[in-house]
Amino acid sequence: MSVNEVDTLIIGGGQAGIAMSEHLSAQGVPHLIVERNRIAERWRSERWDSLVANGPAWHDRFPNMTFPNIDPDGFVTAGGIVDYLTAYCEQIKAPIHCGVEVTALHHKPDGSGFRAETSEGVIEARNVVAATGPFQRPIIPTVVPAEAGITQIHSASYRNPAQLPEGAVLVIGAGSSGVQIADELRRAGKTVYLAVGPHDRPPRRYRGKDFVWWLGALGMWNAEAIQPGMEHVTIAVSGARGGHTVDFRALAADGITLVGRAEAFENGVMRFADDLARNIALGDANLLAMMDAADAYIAREGLDWPEEPEARAMLPDPICVTNPLRELDLAKAGVTSIVWATGYALDFGWMKIDAFDAKGLPKHKKGVAEVPGLYFLGLAWLSRRASPFIWGVWHDAAYLAEQIAARNNRL
Repeated sequence: MSVNEVDTLIIGGGQAGIAMSEHLSAQGVPHLIVERNRIAERWRSERWDSLVANGPAWHDRFPNMTFPNIDPDGFVTAGGIVDYLTAYCEQIKAPIHCGVEVTALHHKPDGSGFRAETSEGVIEARNVVAATGPFQRPIIPTVVPAEAGITQIHSASYRNPAQLPEGAVLVIGAGSSGVQIADELRRAGKTVYLAVGPHDRPPRRYRGKDFVWWLGALGMWNAEAIQPGMEHVTIAVSGARGGHTVDFRALAADGITLVGRAEAFENGVMRFADDLARNIALGDANLLAMMDAADAYIAREGLDWPEEPEARAMLPDPICVTNPLRELDLAKAGVTSIVWATGYALDFGWMKIDAFDAKGLPKHKKGVAEVPGLYFLGLAWLSRRASPFIWGVWHDAAYLAEQIAARNNRL
């Protein structure tokens, strides 16, 4: 079997791997990217047809290239992001090999680096960057058994309403994916139930600025640690239809039945937690807190920006919130499918190296693993809140490239 030797091996050809390549080139570090499918594969095959980015085009990009032919305040389609990342690879002349899957990563026997077993032979490297991102293994809770006769898919496999069988749909998960999919299904004429758990609900725009601008101005992108108890709280925000603030009461007014967190399934009946009103109220509190912080910033900076009192107006609570369903007989309700918008788990089963804690999470500091020469990039909260986003990963990559160059100089 052939052995290819390289100084630094980057595993993953998405936004993280591309950003890493740019900064390693700037540091003069020879490297190779291997991608098991195509550049930005998850944007190609694990997103629904109508998806657009949740951040505006001026924000969700690398610093050295803008999106062509789109208003900076517009929201780029998934296909547009694929084209952008592909063009960026060409711009920086990234040394990427597609269609190469890493099946195992070991230490070299002599301890001088790593040995990657791939679908096209062995690659040996002094340094390895795992740039496989945060969306590795879709999570579908084992709540509803297959024999229940319900079509079940994860949001990563959802494409459009026509994909689902006739009948009502239960969407579980109220982050960006869940609310946008539920809204699309309802607009397509489906009867929709939406299970709403804890969530943040920022304003899409407030006093003339997008919420991503406010996260920057208020220092929230640079938060280095998530607050205790908030590890699984999702963000309900949408770039769909030109971008809008997610309003669960408005979704209910449009015909979506809101329910609490899905807790259990037995004898054809799904049971929900008695937490819907509380989750809605906490989302409201998050919305108002961000507006309060923005108002304080404007006053502090002496800015003459128009006030926006209507942004704080709330629709009345719908009946599904004041008198929530605690149980739903799926057959009687005509529910034939469930869309699980329940997030992802990391999957580093191919990495045969002691680099993980008891929960299977990488042990690292800002992406620098405890194992010398091993690095992680693109994970949520790698160094700060911005880490998994396209521009945040670019800055994390700059830091890791400096660390790799410094290590090479020491060696």
